[in-house]
Amino acid sequence: MTISAQHSSPEVSVPVPESPILSADLTNSFDYTRSLGPVLSQFALALRDGRIVGSRGSDGRVTVPPAEYDPTTGAATTDIVEVASVGTIETWSWQPHPAQTQPLDEPFAWALVRLDGADTAMLHAVAADSPDQVSTGARVHAVWREVRTGRIDDIDHFALGDTPVAASPADGESIADETGNVVITTPIGMTVVHVATENESWYLEGLKAGKLYGGRVETGEVYFPPRVVSPADGSRTVERVELADTGTITTFCIVNVPFLGQQIKPPYVAAYILLDGSDIPFLHLILDTPAEDVRMGMRVKAVWRPEAEWDHTLRNVSHFAPSGEADADFESYRNHL
Repeated sequence: MTISAQHSSPEVSVPVPESPILSADLTNSFDYTRSLGPVLSQFALALRDGRIVGSRGSDGRVTVPPAEYDPTTGAATTDIVEVASVGTIETWSWQPHPAQTQPLDEPFAWALVRLDGADTAMLHAVAADSPDQVSTGARVHAVWREVRTGRIDDIDHFALGDTPVAASPADGESIADETGNVVITTPIGMTVVHVATENESWYLEGLKAGKLYGGRVETGEVYFPPRVVSPADGSRTVERVELADTGTITTFCIVNVPFLGQQIKPPYVAAYILLDGSDIPFLHLILDTPAEDVRMGMRVKAVWRPEAEWDHTLRNVSHFAPSGEADADFESYRNHL
């Protein structure tokens, strides 16, 4: 990728303009992957088979789902026992407006159900047409999903009545690894509406236009990205400053450890870059040079993505690369480490 030369204009100060306030949905998500271990793996494998198991403790009580350690002695659980798929509601609460991720689309009851053969209750959904049909002491039975994967929602829900309903045979490959443990992945995510400040809005609009805007506060410092107020003394931003896309590496680290979803092959460098004319460094990638050649004081320049790909994010700058200039003197950035 060619380093663009069109963004190296010197610092330009203009009054803070009136800007339309930007907003957007922001979604944070990741897949949480973990091994269930030797006890809960047996619970998961049983669910996939259409069965329910618990653990018997030293006091003879059966806990469902099984406990990994004896509640009385703390010893590792070894006694796994099968319980019935029918049981009794011990307590319940009506859910009149189901949320998107909840088990049933229609109103239902959350209930603690003590299965026959168990001494503890487990939480699950109970289907009913109205709360008048649900009561403490009511008998219920598990309704199984056709396709099961070893998760608690293999039991789709509980229904009223104490006649067991057999599950369909398990199909597909085993979900256990070579040690007999089950590894599950749980997607976790949250979407929020982010409303930018006015300063952030013109910073984002600048990125869309291929410009790097910082903000000068009343005491003279220039922050990139801009702040509403200085984090040092609370002075407000009074000017918008267009910065050059060149700068100096202040500190850096070499990333050697691969991780899930990584798009750049290690080793590579993440560095704090002090843009020319700014007073605070920001974090970005250093590429187009061997990691071992990166150093404090190295002069770098932004490598922009093609203009057709520009949006309101700093992703428009793909990375920074060595500019070929002589290294900056340590005194020029020592106060910005």
